Amino acid sequence: MVRTIKRYGSRKLYDIQESRYVSLAELAGWIREGQEIRVIENTDGSDVTTQTLIHIISKEGRRGRGFLPSELLHNLIRFGERTVTTGVERVQSGVDSVMRRSLDRLEPVREAREEITRLKERLATLERSIAELEATRDTGTPPKRRKGAARTPSDDSA
Repeated sequence: MVRTIKRYGSRKLYDIQESRYVSLAELAGWIREGQEIRVIENTDGSDVTTQTLIHIISKEGRRGRGFLPSELLHNLIRFGERTVTTGVERVQSGVDSVMRRSLDRLEPVREAREEITRLKERLATLERSIAELEATRDTGTPPKRRKGAARTPSDDSA
C-alpha cells in the first residue's frame, strides 16, 4: 500500500496515515524498509513525490551518505528517465536469463517442460481429430483413416 504524505507550503510533511508531521529522514527510512510513498501538495493536490525523493537524495549526499555514484547522476541528468528505464530493463532481462538457465539445469523442470511439449502435440492432434469428426458429421461422409491409425469395431461392421 502506498503511504500518502501531504506537503504544506512551509515544506512540512504530514503523514495522513499516522496523523502526524514527519521528517525527510523518516521518509527515507520507510522507503529503505520497502514502503512506497506518494507526496502531494496540500494546496492543489499535485504530485510532488519526485521532488521530495530528489530532496532526500540531495540531503543524504550533503551528509556524506551519497549512495549514488556521480556517473549515474550525470547520466540521469543527461538522459533523464530513459536511463533508468533502460537500466531496469537490462537488469530484469539479465535476471530472467539467469533464472531460465538455472531452472533448465534442474532435471525435474526440464522433464516437466518436455512433458508439456508432448502434451501440447497430443492436444493439437486431438483437436484435429475432433475437427475432422465434426466435419464428417456435417457432411455425412466418413472420415479418412490415417496411416497407422488403429481400426475400430465400427470399421469392421461397415
